[in-house]
Amino acid sequence: MWAELLPVGRSSASGGYRRYAWTGADADCRAWFREQAEARGLAHETDRNGNQWAWLGDPAAGNAVVTGSHLDSVPDGGAFDGPLGVVSAFAALDELRGRGARFTRPLGIVNFGDEEGARFGLACVGSRLTAGALTVEQAHRLTDGDGVTLPRAMEAAGYDPDTLGPDPERLARIGAFVELHVEQGRALDLSGDRIGIASAIWPHGRWRFDFRGEANHAGTTRLADRHDPMLSYAETVLAARREAELAGAVATFGKIGVEPNGVNAIPSLVRGWLDSRAADQTSLDTVVTGIEKAAREHAAAQGVDLDVVRESFTPVVEFDHALRDELARILGTRTDLRVPVLGTGAGHDAGILSDRIPTAMLFVRNPTGVSHSPAEYAAEDDCVAGVTALADVLEGLACT
Repeated sequence: MWAELLPVGRSSASGGYRRYAWTGADADCRAWFREQAEARGLAHETDRNGNQWAWLGDPAAGNAVVTGSHLDSVPDGGAFDGPLGVVSAFAALDELRGRGARFTRPLGIVNFGDEEGARFGLACVGSRLTAGALTVEQAHRLTDGDGVTLPRAMEAAGYDPDTLGPDPERLARIGAFVELHVEQGRALDLSGDRIGIASAIWPHGRWRFDFRGEANHAGTTRLADRHDPMLSYAETVLAARREAELAGAVATFGKIGVEPNGVNAIPSLVRGWLDSRAADQTSLDTVVTGIEKAAREHAAAQGVDLDVVRESFTPVVEFDHALRDELARILGTRTDLRVPVLGTGAGHDAGILSDRIPTAMLFVRNPTGVSHSPAEYAAEDDCVAGVTALADVLEGLACT
């Protein structure tokens, strides 16, 4: 399975993945998922929000156990973030069938659409729509860098955007959702453990900073006469680093847009996107407030206007304690495995769904901690350990 999926959406130039929502690479990933489902005799369906489901047993019976993740990527992302959870879900089912497990609850495997938000700028679109955390009106206003709206992109891919919206009936059928994911950090590598259980997801959000100055000639305009938004932006990037360090948080300006974007032109607009995360809401508020304050001071000093827009936000997610404890109990019966509980600063579909259904997460060791990069990696024996752990959990939850 891993070998079949590896070439899909991979850039020959960077070695990273460009599996963006409702593109050809996304269609190839979806075809792969369907093939895996049908090869195992599972019922395949695509829901109203473009998420794919594969079912063993009748989901209408309720109290289903679901596992899976996503197959899309960030720009030039790695091979493991998302796909590891989907591949491992199918592999865990194979393992359970090899054990002769008897299922007493329906089992589902899911591929959530547009988790990374690489194309339309909002993460977890598929799960947000399903959970009602993103309205239909908001979804219809999402636009990619080429001005293509989400509905138009869905139509071009052969899907009906008129079906978008909350899916409470589907969620009501799910008794537990367990997402396996490569760890996006080095906690497990530092502790020497292969598998971990998530405790919580840090609160996090994305903010857009629009610095509006005055376009002018780079060679003839005196420094004293300039209203250069790039200076204000650069100072704000440095301020973000300082504020994050003081609060023990993280803050990143990782995306920028410049107009007119000419080598010999002073910009009229510099648009930067801030991603910030912290262990608690107070720390996050402190960081973002400090960054915005610094940005406004630097903008004023350069005679530049500034608009700040919060584009997305997810509060702290405490995973269901009872389900988390049950995972720990199940895996705790294995003498060959120590499974620590750890928090994470990365967002996931499991976090979005946690307000609606019991959710939990398993992490697989990442020896470098690198993620959202072609260098993202997990050793094969650790991945196999993840499959075994997921199979143990599914057996404990869904089988006799």
